[in-house]
Amino acid sequence: MAVEIVMPKLGMAMKEGTVSIWNKQVGDPVVKGELIASINSEKIEMEIESPAEGTLLDIIVPEGQGVPPGTVICYIGDAGEQITRVEQNLETAKTEVAAAATITKQPQSSAGKASNGRLKISPVARKMAEAAGLDLNTIQGTGPGGRITKEDVQQAIDGGCSIEPPKQNEMVNSLADSVEQAQKLPVTGMRKVIAERMQESLQSSAQLTLTMKVDVTDLMALQKQIGETVQARYETKLTVTDFVARAVVLSLGQHKEMNSAYIDDQIHIFDHVHLGMAVALEKGLVVPVIRHAQNDSLVQLAKNMKTLAERARNGQLGSDEMKGSTFTISNLGAYGVEHFTPILNSPEAGILGVGAAYDTPLYKGEELQRRTILPLSLTFDHRVLDGAPAAAFLRTIKRYLEEPFMMLV
Repeated sequence: MAVEIVMPKLGMAMKEGTVSIWNKQVGDPVVKGELIASINSEKIEMEIESPAEGTLLDIIVPEGQGVPPGTVICYIGDAGEQITRVEQNLETAKTEVAAAATITKQPQSSAGKASNGRLKISPVARKMAEAAGLDLNTIQGTGPGGRITKEDVQQAIDGGCSIEPPKQNEMVNSLADSVEQAQKLPVTGMRKVIAERMQESLQSSAQLTLTMKVDVTDLMALQKQIGETVQARYETKLTVTDFVARAVVLSLGQHKEMNSAYIDDQIHIFDHVHLGMAVALEKGLVVPVIRHAQNDSLVQLAKNMKTLAERARNGQLGSDEMKGSTFTISNLGAYGVEHFTPILNSPEAGILGVGAAYDTPLYKGEELQRRTILPLSLTFDHRVLDGAPAAAFLRTIKRYLEEPFMMLV
């Protein structure tokens, strides 16, 4: 009897999954445990293994189409077996995951082909490559499992790898025609969710950003002083971000109006601090949450942050680990950005942006010294609190970072 393979539910919050690539085609033989398809949800991209040996009898959901979890995406059975498609209403598809499919994280590989020799490339990337006349076999894939992504194709286009020269009549097109022929990339998966949430955040809140410069010279010295001891005793490395997170948690305890959310025309002020830390991924970003961060020491907070960040990059986070934050930190310092305007992670009342530290000469009393400055940007919801209390919160963070020993007691 044919086995139904369904779109799995990758977490309680998952509403839709997309088949990004089929590793097998109808009629292809499959063995148990063999990779048959790749899927992606709002947060992560995964692969589906065949739960049985047989033949891929029918593909129900084509590449690039999003469907609710629980939707049948293909059938596997005996060669020549007749199957009856299940009538599916995609709006009311069952939401429980069938045990027919086993999910595994995609291994990293430099090869761009699946086990059956079929080129692994996302639908968007394939369309871009075909439009540019590129030879897909000459493009090195950098995506999961060596898959060719749209970024790989774009790099090939920028590098002049097109093998099909433009026709003479195409060279005399008007500027308007050129604009019409621009690449059009569908917004799906994680990018779509991020786009919707960012737009909703800006439309549903009154956002204002304050900036402040913090002298972290003494903090950097403390970090260097205790770094080896912490590494040897607790097997973790303390970073400036760890100190910033600790300062934020302590400051939220003193400015509870910032540790809040605007929900249904009410301000919800929280006693607990669930700290969100934005983590950049290849195709977007996620915000893992350190729960009850107010109970963690500096070292424990640092370990929790690193563990969640690593799991996020490896695609191992559950949806429950990415919701419920009461305040968020976003750090772009590694990219050389100093000040920026972070967007609220709705419905939270605040988010702190951390920029790149830099050295500059400053007067300490009458003496000119070389000091290290860390730029901070605080975006807050003006519906929840005004500029003065928001500035007071930012000033408290500054005090902790400029007197770092206060965070150790």
